[in-house]
Amino acid sequence: MSGDDGFSVRFWGVRGSIACPGPETLRYGGNTACVEVRCGPHVLIFDGGTGLRPLGEALSHEGGRLDADLFLTHSHFDHICGIPFFSPAFHPSNRIVMWAGHLLPDDDICSVLKSMMTSPLFPVPLEIFRAEMEFRDFKAGEALSPRPGVTVRTAPLDHPDGATGYRVESGGRSFCYITDTSHVPGQPNQAILDLIRGADIVVYDAMFTEEEFRERPTWGHSTWNEGVRLCDAAGAGTLVLFHHDPARSDDALDHIAEDLDRARPGSLIAREGMVLRL
Repeated sequence: MSGDDGFSVRFWGVRGSIACPGPETLRYGGNTACVEVRCGPHVLIFDGGTGLRPLGEALSHEGGRLDADLFLTHSHFDHICGIPFFSPAFHPSNRIVMWAGHLLPDDDICSVLKSMMTSPLFPVPLEIFRAEMEFRDFKAGEALSPRPGVTVRTAPLDHPDGATGYRVESGGRSFCYITDTSHVPGQPNQAILDLIRGADIVVYDAMFTEEEFRERPTWGHSTWNEGVRLCDAAGAGTLVLFHHDPARSDDALDHIAEDLDRARPGSLIAREGMVLRL
């Protein structure tokens, strides 16, 4: 695959819970979580929601051998349902390394994905993939070195069944991916603060408004307001809101964008196709 010395982030899926195609979600997109990070020639993918399918098509069209890492925050269906449709996994010349840090010691990500791709849930097994597939389980909190010159730091998140937050560091720049996490009002999550401290870009779970969160405090998701508070406290750079409620229309997200810009100028709402360069 081609690459340069840059550090870029592209959003292929920005919704939470379930894909929501339709006229009310055209501008921000309806695919579930998938983010592509390029660190020079290295391809790092975060989550395998429905956005993984168009990313796979784009990678296949680039030509050449793909040697990529796919990091999962967790294995809830909206974050893994694109994996069976990831076209590079069907080409024997490619290598795909899948990472997961949220599972209990008796579980592993390979077994979880095999369970998903099993009749009667899915017509073909995981073994249909012809690429070189590697599965690496770790414990959230560990630091990983997936590629030369790339460090991936991790932290546990507050989500049912567990989830992992990520910080990618390369060439003196940093990107954080913090999605599917809840919070306790008035008590900033110290693990997240430590992970995002001084980061250039922070992608944060903004599934709920403050009013919605009060009704669903145990659902494992957060608010854009908490993202602002965390980034301010950690001295982080650009905040990008992510994991939009599937019922949130483009017009509603526009209103949140206006409030967000007043609260923390320069912050962004994630859109499919949006590219950020560090």
